[in-house]
Amino acid sequence: MNLAGAFFYLFSSLMIASAFMVIAARNPVHSVLFLILAFVNAAGLFLLLGAEFLAMILVVVYVGAVAVLFLFVVMMLDVDFAVLKQGFLQYLPLGALIGIIMALELILVMSGWTASQASLGNASAPVVADVSNTLALGRVLYTKFVYFFQAAGLVLLTAMIGAIVLTLRHKGDVKRQDISAQNERDRKTAVELKKIPFRTGV
Repeated sequence: MNLAGAFFYLFSSLMIASAFMVIAARNPVHSVLFLILAFVNAAGLFLLLGAEFLAMILVVVYVGAVAVLFLFVVMMLDVDFAVLKQGFLQYLPLGALIGIIMALELILVMSGWTASQASLGNASAPVVADVSNTLALGRVLYTKFVYFFQAAGLVLLTAMIGAIVLTLRHKGDVKRQDISAQNERDRKTAVELKKIPFRTGV
C-alpha cells in the first residue's frame, strides 16, 4: 500500500466514525464538533483526488461558517433537549423502517453498479498541463455555466433578503435617523430662542 492509499483509508475511516458520532452523541455541542471533524476529513479526501479548490471551499464555507454558526446557535439558545427527546420512542419504528429501506436501496445500487469503459477512459485521461484545478473550474463556471452561476447567486440573494425581512423587527421607542428631515431643517426649526429671567437658572 502506498502513502496515498494509507491516507485514503485514514481520512475515510475517520469521516465515517465522526459522521456516526454526529447522530450518536448525546451532547449537541459534541455533535457539531464531530460534524466539523467529518468536514475536515472530507476535505482531505478532496485533496487526494486533486480537487484542492473544493477542499478549501469545504473548509472555509462549511467548517468556517456553517458549522461554527450551528455551534453558536446551539450554545446560545440553550435548548432543553431532554424535552425534545420525550417523543422519541413513538417515532422510532417509523424511523427504523425508513432507515432499513434506505439501506436496502444503497445495497442494491452498490451491488448492481459497474463502471463503463468510457468512464474508466475518462478517469485515466491525463490532466491538462499548466492548468490548475481552480483555473479549470473557473473557466467552466464563467464561460459554459455563467448564466446558471448568476442565477444561483440571484437565488441566494433573494433568500438572504427574505430572511432579513422576516426577522427584522422595528421597535417603536427607538430613535432613528431621518435624512430627509435633517436636510429640510432651517434656522427657524433648528434654533429656538428663549428669554431667561434674571438670576434664574436654565
